Amino acid sequence: MKSQISFWMTQLDEPLTPRATLTSDITADVVIIGAGYTGLWTAYYLKQQSPDLKVVMVEAEVAGFGASGRNGGWVIGGLLGEERILAKLGADARADMHHILQGLPDEVGRVIQKENIACDFRKGGVIYAAARYPEQEKRMRSWLANLHSLGYTEADYYWLNPSELAEQLIVDRAYGAVFSPNLATIQPAKLVRALARVVEALGVPIYEKSPVTDWQPGVVTTPQAKVTADWVVPAIEGYAATLAPFDRYQLPVQSLMIATEPLSASVWDQIGLNRGQAFSESSRQVTYGQRSADDRMIFGARGGYQFGGKLRTDFHLTTAETELRQYLMGEMFPVLKKANITHRWGGNLGMARRFMPHMLLDRQHQLALSGGYGGEGVAATNLGGRTLADLILGKQTNLTRQPWVRKEGSVYRLSRWEPEPLRWLGYNSIIRSFVHEDQTLANPHAPAWRRKLALAIAGKMESLMC
Repeated sequence: MKSQISFWMTQLDEPLTPRATLTSDITADVVIIGAGYTGLWTAYYLKQQSPDLKVVMVEAEVAGFGASGRNGGWVIGGLLGEERILAKLGADARADMHHILQGLPDEVGRVIQKENIACDFRKGGVIYAAARYPEQEKRMRSWLANLHSLGYTEADYYWLNPSELAEQLIVDRAYGAVFSPNLATIQPAKLVRALARVVEALGVPIYEKSPVTDWQPGVVTTPQAKVTADWVVPAIEGYAATLAPFDRYQLPVQSLMIATEPLSASVWDQIGLNRGQAFSESSRQVTYGQRSADDRMIFGARGGYQFGGKLRTDFHLTTAETELRQYLMGEMFPVLKKANITHRWGGNLGMARRFMPHMLLDRQHQLALSGGYGGEGVAATNLGGRTLADLILGKQTNLTRQPWVRKEGSVYRLSRWEPEPLRWLGYNSIIRSFVHEDQTLANPHAPAWRRKLALAIAGKMESLMC
């Protein structure tokens, strides 16, 4: 089973033997649906603040089966859509938000150290490289200027010229990069599996192979039994498609990854990444990676969306899917064009309408919700777990006052996705514009008018996402 989930899962020393299934009705103060990062962080912070609180978790498969055991291992000091949020805030609120978001990797690291979790945590920062065509440099410099206009400083984000970039990451045709020190890399499966053991030790039972078939205010139903609780926490992220009404607000999209065999020191001398940095190539289609603790290149790029918002269940990548990612990897790192790919996998992640996360407490429906991380959830789930814990415990804190916390307090007031076929047509139109831009700009012989047109179309389509 481990090999069917992700490369990360194959590195675990433990078998993925399911915990006990829920077979009889029980009561609790809080029932959490899903034993991934959001659910586990919520349980952890609830028990830290209120040890006597009765918290129960139900999981359809095993802890970490979803995105938490499959992701790229980036612990980002940021949040999807943060620039749009910051643009609406005053200086004091911006500084407060900066402090919270930039501190996310350190908070995750603090818990990892406190709980003696071995998950290859390395805070080496992140390199956003302009690496394939000259227009990327202009776009990245504009992005950096916008970040600085929103209150971030050179201590948070700064420019690397090609020679400075080469000291950290050696990429073909480099034009420069934006660097941020506020990111850590981890082995995500080790973290999620260890967190499950930690919350169990705090007195939180985790019932596995117990999919939720229905929920009502205060009641969660599984095939064999029910949990009655004061609060329900649907920590389901990319699996919102399985449980109405959350499927209206959070769509599953897929991200796909490959891993090479362990690479020699001489190969890594031609790439860099010698202190745990993550990297991304700055085309509009997401391309990202890291150097694993056992010296593999972990490389992810682009995903997909299935008509009707259906979950993808088969992540045996096709030959074409694998070849595309190896081609993109080889474009950045020619030394890896013929590297042996040993692992291929993917996962479903949750995308909220307006492309920003949300956290809320819905008193009418006895619901506490955090989601919509858009593929940037390893750290954002920690923020979500801490925020939900404060909301459930009735605390007014700096976390509960942040703009991503929905003050209206009803899940039914979240932005809904358009009905099909509009979603599918929109997604594919946007992606095709990105592919056209990428192909056009990567061609050094493309005339200036065609390059400008490709940029304009892709930029307009990107704006429609928000």
